[in-house]
Amino acid sequence: MTPSEAFETWPVDRAGFAVVSADDILELEGDGGVFELASIAKLFAALTAMIALEEGSLDLEASAGPDGATVRHLLAHASGLDFDGDRVVAPVGARRVYSNAGIEQYAEHLATRTGMEYAEYLRMGVLEPLSLTDTVLYGSPAHGMRSSNSDVARLAREFLAPTLVSSKTLLAARTPVFPELSGVLPGIGRFDPNPFGLAVEVKGEKKPHWSGDLTSPETFGHFGGAGTFLWVDPQIGIGAVALADEAFGPWAMRAWPPFNDAVVTAYGR
Repeated sequence: MTPSEAFETWPVDRAGFAVVSADDILELEGDGGVFELASIAKLFAALTAMIALEEGSLDLEASAGPDGATVRHLLAHASGLDFDGDRVVAPVGARRVYSNAGIEQYAEHLATRTGMEYAEYLRMGVLEPLSLTDTVLYGSPAHGMRSSNSDVARLAREFLAPTLVSSKTLLAARTPVFPELSGVLPGIGRFDPNPFGLAVEVKGEKKPHWSGDLTSPETFGHFGGAGTFLWVDPQIGIGAVALADEAFGPWAMRAWPPFNDAVVTAYGR
């Protein structure tokens, strides 16, 4: 089964996908319009953090969030903050509590440190340099963005071959942080461990996984509740993006893994 054939089985009204390498967009199909990104927005937050680290505007060990937490804890979903809001539901560093609030507090911290609103930092640091003309932040840095498949495909290529930061910085961001922590991957289940890097999910040994069975444990990216995903596999040198108008649910875990396995079969080296 080809990626296109797998894609045609998705029970959605409107969707598109892209397959990328570091050098090119290998396949681009489906609706080219603008979609809600949901938590793919966190990948943009990850890139802003990497840029700020290299500029010296961000210190991962700086205090931020709940008492005892650092920027690193916020980005790695290890601060103990609840999914939304300021409620603390676990001790700092005790477990992986997936938290939109943690990413939002990171963005506030970055704005304070740089004297620049997060939206402006994102625009100047990421959107304009990568020519992401369809991409808009309209709300929360954790989930309030819209974009197109072609734009998000450029982001995937940036994660495969970075131009805005060094490969060393990217490696640090995609390496599991507090790798022993267990926790729930929303909508899928509990994993022990549940690895995350700096605002990116790392596949590790999770099964089942939305990126399929054939992607390597080094695969990283994010899926979104709007029916969206982006993954890149540095081991095989490819990535895939899909945006849809159908909220994440059981359909996605039936449709995405076979599609992603077809991508690896077709394009993996």
